[in-house]
Amino acid sequence: MTTDLPGAVSIREVGPRDGLQNEEVVPTDGKVRLLDLLGTTGVRRIEAVSFVHPKAIPQMADADEVWSRARKAPEVRYSALVPNSKGAQRALAAGFTEIEVVVSASDTHNRRNVNRSTAESLDDIAGLISLLHDAGATAEVIVATSFGCPYEGDVDPSRVAGIVNRVVADGADRVAFGDTTGMATPRRVRELVTAVRNRQPDIPMLLHFHNTRGTALANLLTALELGVTEYDASVGGLGGCPYAPGASGNVATEEVVHMLHDMGIETGVDLDALLEVAAYAEQLVGRELPSGVLRAGPRSRLAA
Repeated sequence: MTTDLPGAVSIREVGPRDGLQNEEVVPTDGKVRLLDLLGTTGVRRIEAVSFVHPKAIPQMADADEVWSRARKAPEVRYSALVPNSKGAQRALAAGFTEIEVVVSASDTHNRRNVNRSTAESLDDIAGLISLLHDAGATAEVIVATSFGCPYEGDVDPSRVAGIVNRVVADGADRVAFGDTTGMATPRRVRELVTAVRNRQPDIPMLLHFHNTRGTALANLLTALELGVTEYDASVGGLGGCPYAPGASGNVATEEVVHMLHDMGIETGVDLDALLEVAAYAEQLVGRELPSGVLRAGPRSRLAA
């Protein structure tokens, strides 16, 4: 483990997709505006939408319209999440070149989500990776429940590392690790990152932390000490945890940016601009969001 912290970090803003997917359905106009506003904050990566069946995720039923109407900031890399080949074809037709697919490290969680085993999903993902590469797109594999499962409890880091071995062999361009229920702790982060890097030291790695148990920033600091420089975060802390009603889910982007800037770590993000977008996000979903930075001092509010 190195104690030299990186000088810069890349943040992928996931509020428009992962955040809103866990909220009540909001108007299409609001989704488009949220995307447009985030594109002005200095964030360089945004997860925009997911292409899923509207009966499964009604919050994303208007994904095609949202994306077609959004202003695409030329300096921002936009990505989309897909569950299968049909979703991948929709994402490609919409013009996405960075596409994410998900598999759960926990077999039980995977079966509850998609009615198939982790191994069966990995077989499907192998085909998806080929489809995406043939179309000139990149494939990022997100491993959900990487730090623990709501059904099985602890997840062995060696199991996650084995999944990474498989998807890298199948051609995955990047991997990400989801703290689906906020079970991660600094110990679990250290064990997981070490286990994966021992087998795949060169694969680009991104971490997605939830703050359900209040450990997100501690986990992020641990990952920084390990040299990880890519993280997901959600403006305002948009998105709850489906397994812990009322608990906060995604770590708030402004909390991450505030901490990193105070540590002298660059993000490229304008914190004041981001706080204005967080205030708008709070209006959009009609509830107080959990971000502590959002409530810490004076800020301007954007007109609805």
